[in-house]
Parts: sequence; C-alpha cells; structure tokens
Amino acid sequence: MTTVTLSGTAAGSTDGLSVWPASTTRLPHGGLAVGGVPLTEIADRFDTPAYVLDEGEVRTRCRTYRDAFPDAEVLYAAKAFLSRAMVHWVAEEGLGLDVCSAGELELAVTAGFPPERVLLHGNAKSPRDIEAALRLGVGRIVIDSASEIARLAAAVGPGGHQKVLVRIVPGISAGGHEKIRTGTDGQKFGLSLTDGSAQHAVTRILGQPQLELVGLHCHIGSQITEVKPYLTAVRRAVGLMARIRDAHGVTLPELDMGGGHGIAYCPGEPALDLTALAGRLRAELVESCAAAGLPVPRLAIEPGRAIAGPAGIALYRVLAVKRTGERVFVAVDGGMSDNPRPALYGVRYAPRLIGRPSAAVPCTATVVGRHCEAGDVLAADVELPADVRPGDLLAVPVAGAYQLSMASGYNLVGRPPVVAVGGGAARLLMRRETLDDFRRRDVGD
Repeated sequence: MTTVTLSGTAAGSTDGLSVWPASTTRLPHGGLAVGGVPLTEIADRFDTPAYVLDEGEVRTRCRTYRDAFPDAEVLYAAKAFLSRAMVHWVAEEGLGLDVCSAGELELAVTAGFPPERVLLHGNAKSPRDIEAALRLGVGRIVIDSASEIARLAAAVGPGGHQKVLVRIVPGISAGGHEKIRTGTDGQKFGLSLTDGSAQHAVTRILGQPQLELVGLHCHIGSQITEVKPYLTAVRRAVGLMARIRDAHGVTLPELDMGGGHGIAYCPGEPALDLTALAGRLRAELVESCAAAGLPVPRLAIEPGRAIAGPAGIALYRVLAVKRTGERVFVAVDGGMSDNPRPALYGVRYAPRLIGRPSAAVPCTATVVGRHCEAGDVLAADVELPADVRPGDLLAVPVAGAYQLSMASGYNLVGRPPVVAVGGGAARLLMRRETLDDFRRRDVGD
C-alpha cells in the first residue's frame, strides 16, 4: 500500500515545492504556475492580495480520504474554508459536510448540498443555528453541553425527531498549539468523561423521545501529526459506549472521531501519515469493540485543513523593504486581516519570490503586513533573496485553510478575492471586498 501523508504532493523538498499543490510547475524567469495558470497572470488580472485555490488538489484530497476510509463517512469541515464552489466540489466527490453555524449551513444547502449529509456542531449554538438546522433537516446535531439538551428537545417539539451525537472530552492533550487542543478537560468544548458529565448527558438525552442518540463525537485537537492520540481516544470512546450499553441497554451505531489531521506548512515539517491513521484507527476500533462485546460502529471523520490547506496559495505584492539594524522587514499589501494565524498561533510559512529571477544570496527577513499592529507578522525569519524590493510578488503556499475563513475587516482593508484554477483556466469564486461594501453596512448617521 502506498503511504500517504498530509503534506503537499508536488516535487521533492530539495526544490522547495514539497508543500505546493501537485499541479505546480516551474516557468522561465522565476515564475510558477498552479493548475496550469501562471501566478503572475493571476496577480495581474485580479490584483493583490489574492488567494488561489487549486480545484484539482481539493478533489484529489477528497478522493484520497475516500480511498483511505472506504467504510467511513468523511465529512469536510466547512470552517476551514467554505464557498459555493467548495460545496459543489465536496458534494461531487462524495463527502458529507460538517458545519458550525446557520451561516455555513444555509450557504451549503442553498448551493444544493443535501442537508441529510450535514452535521451541525458548536459549543454554543444560537437559537438561529438550531432553527435553521431543524428547518432545513440536517442529518445530525452534535450536543456539546447539558443545557443544550432541553433547548434542542423543545425546538424539535413533541411530534418531531432529530438524530444527535454527544461530544465527549476524552482527556487527551494533542495538537500543534495549546489554543487548538480540544481533547483536554478544562476547556469550552464537549462533556468530560472524567467528571461524569458525558454519562449524565447521555441519560438525559435518552429521556427525550424526540431526540435519537445515535453516537459519540470526539475531536481532540488540530494540527495533530501522530496517530497515537487518536487510538487512545477511540479506546476511551468505546469504553463509554460499553457503559451506555450496560446502563441503558442501548448500542450506539456511530462514532465520529473528528479531524485535526496535521499538514506540513514548510518543507521538512512533519505531517500526519494518513495511511497509518486509517489502518491503525480501524484496527483499534475493531479490537476495542471486540474486547467490550460491542458491534463495530460506523466511523466518521472530519478533515478540513488537510483538504483545503495545501490547495491554497496567497499572493502578495511587496510595498516596502526596511532594514532596521540587522533585521530586514518586507512589508506586503495584506496581513493579519486576511491571515491572523501567525498572530494567534505563531504559525510558520515559507513565502517565495516569484515573477522574476534573482541571483542574489538569501537573506533572513520577516514578512509583515500593512496593519497597525506590531504583531502583524505573516512569516518571521524566512529566507528571501537579498535584492527583494517593492513591486515584487510573493507567493505563500498552504494558504487554503483558516485564513480567509478567519479574515476580518481590520483597518477597512477589505478581504481578498478567491480565484480557482484548473486545466489552464482561472475563474473568480469570491470577489474582493470593497469600500462600497463597508459603506453599505454602515447605516447610521
């Protein structure tokens, strides 16, 4: 079996393109093309900053998950990045959808996604979230707190019916940064196994005839590059399933193990071995269920970053180069308003000069944004040609997830456009946010 890791799939790391989409090719004079389209052409046509999304890379990654988990339900985590085009691609590749708001849900359903293949979760669902889920007929709702049980049951009504899962916290520390670790006690997500909250919630749900408990949900963190934490989580989830069977005579048919599958953002970084995850996760589930005397539940997983992240490229134009003492700052026309992740999590990227050749020796530089914050840093201490100058074009790979989806209106700069590429053609998926958009929202005197 071929081993698949969740890094880029282009040329080897020796040429620095290992984290780029598989369709990436070199062009003369320092250029790169993705999906058959030169990145400089996209910058000229759509201006900068701009985000490029390789449709072929998205579809290939969806198929890789389907092949690795043929007996599981694969749900794309919409929070990573969502647009109407992404909805269509995911649906056509046979994946379900994991959403966490009425906004994500409505966009997906109005774009034609089947609501019965949608799962809604969130630690604090609003009345609008619940109303939209029930009105549109989502397949499953993940209960995240005890107070949500009565609210959801009341919204469903005495004659209604809704399938639900319970999100459990298995007491596992996993993830690339403390702010994205969600499997430990003492944080806002889920119901603890340690203090009995999960078991108590199960009892309450089983007392609500309009709610059908079909399984457990367990998401332990994000940017996880090792298989072992998932195996521990499976064992603990199956342990709870056995206790539910013993206490209530109910056998749950589903287990959703969430996502958080880590990818490489820079050449040489570790990434989760998807082949190992699929094989060992299934084996652990079968073994744990056999030991507990349980039938094997249907497995579900929720990749988001691992599908969208490596398919995206951010394009920026250099506005200024400043040498302060021994430090070199390269300021670009985007920043934390379109990518807050370095400021939030200290994420590292590998920007690349494109569009012109350079024989200059590399220098260590920090790529910063245009915003009025000292923390507006996009890439700290990276290697760029020493002759980098205003007007140059920088491309940042692995930009498809948790960048535009977390973008803000800071300094009223406006969010960049999203351009899809494939088969040598480029098309606009999301237009650039303009000053006109800001003016329309501002309705006061």
